[in-house]
Amino acid sequence: MAAVVGTPDLRRPAVFAVETLAVALCYYAAGRLGLMRELVVEGAVFTPIWPPTGVAVACLLIFGLRSWVGIALGALLVIMFLTPLRPVVIGNLVGNTAAPVCAYLMLRRVGFRTDLARLRDGLALVFLGALTAMLLSSTIGVGLLVLTDRLAEHSFWPVWLAWWVGDAMGVLIVTPVLLVLHTVRKPLRLSHLARWKEASGLALIACALVPLATHSPVSLLFLVYPLLIWAALRFQLAGSMLCALFTSVMATIAATDEVGPFESLTRVEVMIKLQAFNGTMALTALLLSAVIAEQRNTRRSVERACQELVEVLEHLTAGETPPGRPTKETER
Repeated sequence: MAAVVGTPDLRRPAVFAVETLAVALCYYAAGRLGLMRELVVEGAVFTPIWPPTGVAVACLLIFGLRSWVGIALGALLVIMFLTPLRPVVIGNLVGNTAAPVCAYLMLRRVGFRTDLARLRDGLALVFLGALTAMLLSSTIGVGLLVLTDRLAEHSFWPVWLAWWVGDAMGVLIVTPVLLVLHTVRKPLRLSHLARWKEASGLALIACALVPLATHSPVSLLFLVYPLLIWAALRFQLAGSMLCALFTSVMATIAATDEVGPFESLTRVEVMIKLQAFNGTMALTALLLSAVIAEQRNTRRSVERACQELVEVLEHLTAGETPPGRPTKETER
């Protein structure tokens, strides 16, 4: 009996080590993907979307606060890939780890639910997890660049804005997708084949329409919004956020290549246009799907309440005691 009771305790360090390593590798892989597309603002190189912040917030929401160790290790690996180890690296490491942890603590404080089935959850992720918490990493990172004379003081605000928006976009676009993948566990059923056909049609249209909208010299970016609305109405968060992720990737490719609607723009203008588009698109997909999911859950609750009321009325009409209610004989 003693051996059986002690087994879980012996496994906990091993599970924690595996989980930490997995989080670190996912963070590092996301960082390598983010570094594939870069923009230059005031001489500083930044990524329009920084996926590791989204990965970090998602891991904290799924595994809990203990994931900060893996996040810190992953951030260290990314920094080591970019630059040799120096004392200033510690500051960047602290900022990149503290911002997702701050986002997790604030979201937990307001009762955030990972299924994002309520409007309040979508608003919390936007305003607390993305826009507020990521102020920490951008302020620490750019502040250290200025203090170490690697960045001129007059360039602080443009670079700070680019850093902040890139981190926020990572949370807005990547975190919901990972939360959806974590919660979707239902197997494929034959009764759902009609929806799979519609999903396949939506995917085919997105693969044709999104590259056209993001790479056409004519400004056609508005064409993606009907697609997002369709995805949100029919497939809620899973459809809308996957569509938003694909659109954001294609828009980022077009912006870094300076083609399509981003042609003949200065680098600052490219950054502003790209981030404005990514931000409004992510907000539309996230909040619209949250509103639709909340309304559907409310409707199901009302339908269940009506069904229970009908059953009670049927029993009363038949002169029977509704199930679960005591009769006079049992009360005595």
